[in-house]
Amino acid sequence: MRRGALIGVVLSAVIGGSVQPAIASAAADTDSRATAQRKSPVRDIEKQIARSLATSLTNSQWRAQMRTAALGTDEVDLHALAGKSATPAGRNLTATVSAADRRLADLKGLPASTGSLLRVRLGAPSMRAHLKSDTTPWVAVAATDDNAKTLTAYDNQGRAHAVDTAHVPDRPLYVLDIDVAKAHRAGLAVLDAALAAKGLGAQAGPAKAQAAGGWWATKVDAIEVNDDQEPWFKGAAEMFSLVTGFGLDGKARVDSVDMPYLDYDGTTYYPNQILVNWSNYKYNLADVVMMEDDDGTNYRALATAITTALLTITDQGTYIPLVNAVLSAIPDSWFTDDPDYVESWYTLAKNSSGRLNGASGNGWMTVEPYFVEEL
Repeated sequence: MRRGALIGVVLSAVIGGSVQPAIASAAADTDSRATAQRKSPVRDIEKQIARSLATSLTNSQWRAQMRTAALGTDEVDLHALAGKSATPAGRNLTATVSAADRRLADLKGLPASTGSLLRVRLGAPSMRAHLKSDTTPWVAVAATDDNAKTLTAYDNQGRAHAVDTAHVPDRPLYVLDIDVAKAHRAGLAVLDAALAAKGLGAQAGPAKAQAAGGWWATKVDAIEVNDDQEPWFKGAAEMFSLVTGFGLDGKARVDSVDMPYLDYDGTTYYPNQILVNWSNYKYNLADVVMMEDDDGTNYRALATAITTALLTITDQGTYIPLVNAVLSAIPDSWFTDDPDYVESWYTLAKNSSGRLNGASGNGWMTVEPYFVEEL
């Protein structure tokens, strides 16, 4: 899993050593080698900015500014850093990065108000010792695939090199990526608004909850997702949930649930998080799909796909699993080229408790009924 990525959790609640081993010879473009990485306009923009940043580092003052920033924080806002630079190299990069940020926001289905998205980080903690003041790092583009065999990195002449992902190189590398956490938050807002506009995320009437003096929920006590070992070039994941079911009006309903704590696979988290508000739904069952957000996620397209699928489903007076409709609406590439799809759970009920294993065997969660009382 990655930060930069996913992916999110779609919860369908229907009520239901040396440099040589790691650095290969120059290459025109390494993306087509070994493990194929999804071709996309997003990746093209990242490559363009990575090359521009790499060539700008020939300026020693700007290079020193970038070095200080990279050593001082986990992720550097490239637009902000370039904008406040006193060097021509930094200032000249500002307009290019700004245009790229706007284009990336559009490609991800995000509003222009999202702001800067491009981030730069040191490739691995062990590289800190090699990031000397007289060293000019290469700039690599974050891979979209955890199983990628190589990364594309650019030197200060703009030449592309293949970097072996099996080893952490001694040569310091900056990795250019999208701020998936920021894009993720903005994307959920887009998703919620789009679903609500189609009547799939309307607010539930308060009468039912008020009459009961509160409402029943399903609370997640612990959760873990298992996947391949994290490669050195990846960061933490960004997860979100979509809770889908039939609302009290008999129409399909989708609610998003952010899970920002789900950073790494193989780690058990204890969030005590409300997963389902059962007062919003007509039936007493739930389906759950887990996904991870990545650079290429287009929230506007995701909302369109899901609403198109769910608007064709009508309440037949009994529980109908909607998870298959949600999965069918998700682009095929999310299940193949990328690790976006993670896990799914079926038939979560209001009284479900204990450990629930995912259908794909990639994750589990423990849940319990929880009553939220009015104040």
